[in-house]
Amino acid sequence: MKVADVMQKSVDFVPQSMPLLGVAKIIFGSRINGVPVCRDKEVIGFITDTDILSQFFPSTSEYMKDPLHEGDFEGMEKKLDSILSLPASKIMSRNPKTITAETPLLKAQSMMIVNKIGRLPVVDEKNKLVGILSKGDIFRSLVGEKLPLEEDEQFHDWLSRRYDLIIDQKKRVAKEIPDLVGLFKKEKVRNILDVGCGTGVHVIALAQEGFHTVGIDRSNRMIYVANEKKNALTGTVKEGVQFIHTEYKDLDRVLPEKFDAAIFMGAGLAHTTNPLQVLREVNKVLNKKAIVIYQIANFEKVIKINKGFYDFNIRKSPFPEEREQAFLRFYDAKEEGFLTQNVSVFVRGSKKWMFRGLRSMSIYPLTKEKIRSFLAKIRFSSMKYYGGDKGFYYDYLFRKPFKPTQSDVLVVVARR
Repeated sequence: MKVADVMQKSVDFVPQSMPLLGVAKIIFGSRINGVPVCRDKEVIGFITDTDILSQFFPSTSEYMKDPLHEGDFEGMEKKLDSILSLPASKIMSRNPKTITAETPLLKAQSMMIVNKIGRLPVVDEKNKLVGILSKGDIFRSLVGEKLPLEEDEQFHDWLSRRYDLIIDQKKRVAKEIPDLVGLFKKEKVRNILDVGCGTGVHVIALAQEGFHTVGIDRSNRMIYVANEKKNALTGTVKEGVQFIHTEYKDLDRVLPEKFDAAIFMGAGLAHTTNPLQVLREVNKVLNKKAIVIYQIANFEKVIKINKGFYDFNIRKSPFPEEREQAFLRFYDAKEEGFLTQNVSVFVRGSKKWMFRGLRSMSIYPLTKEKIRSFLAKIRFSSMKYYGGDKGFYYDYLFRKPFKPTQSDVLVVVARR
């Protein structure tokens, strides 16, 4: 594999006259550790974030006069304005290491390791800049692209720390719980199983309404967060809550009781590779007159009408080092029978937004027809379909009919 197969052709570079303030903005804004310095695209130098930061510290002669390192470090910070006004040519590394597009990829990696650098300018025969290669580019090419999509447990373990921030849980509970409570009271439900319970939002809210609730999830981290919430409860509410970390198999052995109802909220059923098998397992622990509720995204609308976009939210962060968090969720069209769900996380500190990560996992593209087919196989024959059109989690559950091209969510209520 050649450098040309992996390199980034869109390259940030700076002229030698650019003040370091401008250089710093490019390095910070692009989340890179350095940029080439060019004269008419000819590479004549390279500046890294370390080169800029090193300007704050004493010169060699100053350091020799201060062998005990008792320098005025606050005074060093005061040099900020004068340092950032320096031209790039003043501190750039001259005669930087470069490679060509035809350089073997692993040779380029060896150059990075030997010279302890993270980015290499790619030049043509006239030393003109044509691209840039980073360690990250090499890693993504050799390793990252070969990694499988994450399993449900890994995906939600990563998401658990910010799970309750992606949506406004207060608004969600205010709309969903009254509908659930009304239905369960009408059906004389007492014991409820929440499959894919996440951080326990529905389990706890239903327990507060007097129901005995058990939440199960394949993510150990999600169950940990849910149990932290449980430990903050008191009295009969706490006694009515139980969380169990388990795979969705052998549930008749894992769960020592039968349930009057099972709920799959937040697309919990779609997060499994074999929904029918999960339904069969859950069916083992349901009473004969049980009721089952499924809430899933209207994937057909997401892909065909929204072109994969699902939602974008900005929330106030509970973490002291962050002011806000932003979440972008989107889906890729079906490949090999599955959709891909992607969740990106961004955080804002004092001023700037920073990318914190992206995770992806396979999603089973459940539809109204597929759910009906699966339910029929476990002998549920009575089904009703509802929809919400104010965004996933922000509408009532059972008050509007499902509209394939308008509803953001499909809710199925099934009885035997």
